[in-house]
Amino acid sequence: MTSAIRLIPLDNAIKHHAHGYHQIVIGLEGHARFEIEGLKGRIVPLGGCIVPANHTHYYTGVGPNRQLIFDLPEDTPALSGDHRTLVHLFDAPRFFTLDDSLQAYLRFLMMEMNQPHHAPSELLATTFLGCLHARLATPSADVKAPRLDLTVIDRYIQSHLAQRLSVADLARLACLSQAHFSDCFRRQTGLSPYQYVLRQRLATARELLSFSCLPLSEVAARTGFSSQSALSHAIRRAFDRTPNQLRQARSTQQADAAALVSNY
Repeated sequence: MTSAIRLIPLDNAIKHHAHGYHQIVIGLEGHARFEIEGLKGRIVPLGGCIVPANHTHYYTGVGPNRQLIFDLPEDTPALSGDHRTLVHLFDAPRFFTLDDSLQAYLRFLMMEMNQPHHAPSELLATTFLGCLHARLATPSADVKAPRLDLTVIDRYIQSHLAQRLSVADLARLACLSQAHFSDCFRRQTGLSPYQYVLRQRLATARELLSFSCLPLSEVAARTGFSSQSALSHAIRRAFDRTPNQLRQARSTQQADAAALVSNY
């Protein structure tokens, strides 16, 4: 999939959703408010926020407003291949302000998008992401990252699995900032905090589907998914099976085991 660049106002009513692609929102006119997995902030002109994929976010425009939005699937050329390191921009949600150079590039991007035969959105997005990454990347290559206690983190995740879990919640356990925690966590586990939590949600959901008769809506509620459709979508992506197929596979295994015992 390719990236897309949109110029839209945000509704003044509070809305929320999550989507399977990363997003960057930059204010051009007016104001907007965002809450991304518990991280709250205000977007003013030439400021913005990073919304990682599958992070539930609440948002609202404040009066007349205009926002520039980058929609960025993880397999887009702007975040893959030679540009794979840019995906680290989305390790955690955050707010930022554009410096003078990025403001100048943004003005160029806006003028270019208005041309009848403008440069491909992919190229414009890649250049912007590269510049933003250079400014926001944590300069920690020469600093030894602290070792996180994953046992404590795992225990906290399991005891709060039915609730919304934010990077801020986990970072507080380690007494680190969100950005520093996300960097240390990826170095230690190879996953972003969101990916790690999602794996635990899915593993527990799979266990409940295989060993209980709970309805899908209850399984979704116990494992922190916003709805049974959100759970179904996540299971299909992770296991290439539907929830019913997981249940049927377990039933088949139990039937085969019972038949084997009866034959002795």
